[in-house]
Amino acid sequence: MSGSLPKDPESLLGAARTGSRAALARLLSMVEGGGRPLRQVAGLAYRSPPPYTVGLTGAPGAGKSTLTDRLITEARAGWAGPDGSPEPDGAVDQVAVLAIDPSSPRSGGALLGDRVRMADHATDPSVYIRSMATRGHLGGLSLAVPDAVRVLGAAGLPLVLVETVGVGQMEVDVASAADTTVVVVTPGWGDAMQANKAGLLEVADIFVINKADRPGVADSRRDLLEMLELSARGDWRPPIVATSADRGQGVAELWAEVAGHRRHLVESGALAARRSARLVDELRRVLTARLAAEIEDLGGRPDFAEAARELAEHRLDPYEAADRLLDARRAGPPPGAAGN
Repeated sequence: MSGSLPKDPESLLGAARTGSRAALARLLSMVEGGGRPLRQVAGLAYRSPPPYTVGLTGAPGAGKSTLTDRLITEARAGWAGPDGSPEPDGAVDQVAVLAIDPSSPRSGGALLGDRVRMADHATDPSVYIRSMATRGHLGGLSLAVPDAVRVLGAAGLPLVLVETVGVGQMEVDVASAADTTVVVVTPGWGDAMQANKAGLLEVADIFVINKADRPGVADSRRDLLEMLELSARGDWRPPIVATSADRGQGVAELWAEVAGHRRHLVESGALAARRSARLVDELRRVLTARLAAEIEDLGGRPDFAEAARELAEHRLDPYEAADRLLDARRAGPPPGAAGN
């Protein structure tokens, strides 16, 4: 029962490692809630090796949830070897899914819910499914996802599938949390120019043409191939896989491509390089958020109101006003602020 759960993050993490789903849920709620609990949980999780993360992104209606549901089954069979058969030591005993949903306008929570779309695995004790709300973030990817992924890894789940809402050009956000990024399109999805605008080329490690039982698959494949011909992609060329997720067709081939990309990253050393680059980006985001909070605090200072008046009277320009406020902040709290 949740009432008997410990309250401190370290004890919760210990309980999660022994299989307590309630403890894991509490930890992820702390991550989503932010503040001091987030910092405590993130610090503990950071000590553990990260899980392998596969991101699935694409426009709404592309069938990402059904595809994710089918991929869970393939993943439970283990990592696929070069010939497509399971690797002898490639077992994946537990799988986690983070489904990034639109925020509810009333509660701020995930709107679609977690178990509605993946009913086949909702009661599987080896599969953990969690919805996270975008909370208005334009990229459709919760800002808490990198920390949530680390918590799942620290709790002993070696593979995390991250499925995003998919909101046009901001889909590239999924790359900030994934080792392998799968971009899902459908027949008739649009021309190469639209794909370039959406930034798909920059984030895709694998392309999937889902709902391949519909007309237009050949045209979509041709468009993607033309895009890839025009792009500089280094030593990895994203494969294109056709699937019909609702029928289970092509999903095994997709999982084999995911496993192939994983092997490529590990053998080339690119996996470590990618993760290091993501941590640097994450540090920048944390710094940006911290500085934004401090700037917000400046708005409550008396000298901010004074600077605003001088701006309105054209006695200061915005740059002079910013310099004055920052200099005053570095000098310490404003007069009369002690004891507040």
